Amino acid sequence: MGNLITISREYGSGGRMIGRLVADKLNIPLYDKELIELASEKSGLSPEIIEKAELRAKNSLSYTFASAMTFGEAFAAEPVSVDEKLFVAQSEVIRQIANTGEGVIVGRCADYILEDVSGVTNVFIYAEMDDKIKRCVEMYGEDPSKVKKLITDYGKARVNYYSFHTGKKWGNYDNYNLAINTSYISDEEAANLIVEYVKRRLYK
Repeated sequence: MGNLITISREYGSGGRMIGRLVADKLNIPLYDKELIELASEKSGLSPEIIEKAELRAKNSLSYTFASAMTFGEAFAAEPVSVDEKLFVAQSEVIRQIANTGEGVIVGRCADYILEDVSGVTNVFIYAEMDDKIKRCVEMYGEDPSKVKKLITDYGKARVNYYSFHTGKKWGNYDNYNLAINTSYISDEEAANLIVEYVKRRLYK
């Protein structure tokens, strides 16, 4: 029990790499880009649309408006927006993963989608701005003159995306079992902490 882990992360904090390390250490599947591919198959939407869905939410008003736009038949009995269709598809995929009992799921509101599933460990990865900038430039190859705005845009987008689809505040400690500031610890050490926490935590 307990080998089902969700990782929410600030852009530039290393959450994606840490998720991969945790999956390797526990010998369980990682669902990151893989989740996008599975959601694409289920929804019929392109992987590019799915991957950029979160960033579209950087402006909360425009995202709310876009999410109200319908697709498909003009007179559909229950019109659904592209963003809602996508979220439903992702939710179904995430629940299917949960049914297997193991895996590391990165992003996509997985902590909320699985909030009623026992044995899930929800982790939040964050870092200080200077360290996020350094990682983005040195490891992701981002433009130093634009990187701070990019990090800020991703932050706004994730807050708005999470709020719109869950009604909760992204990054609020109530949503997670464990939060790690990677400004003071290496990715390897952060992954070890998560693995140790999963092994030691109590399940209610």
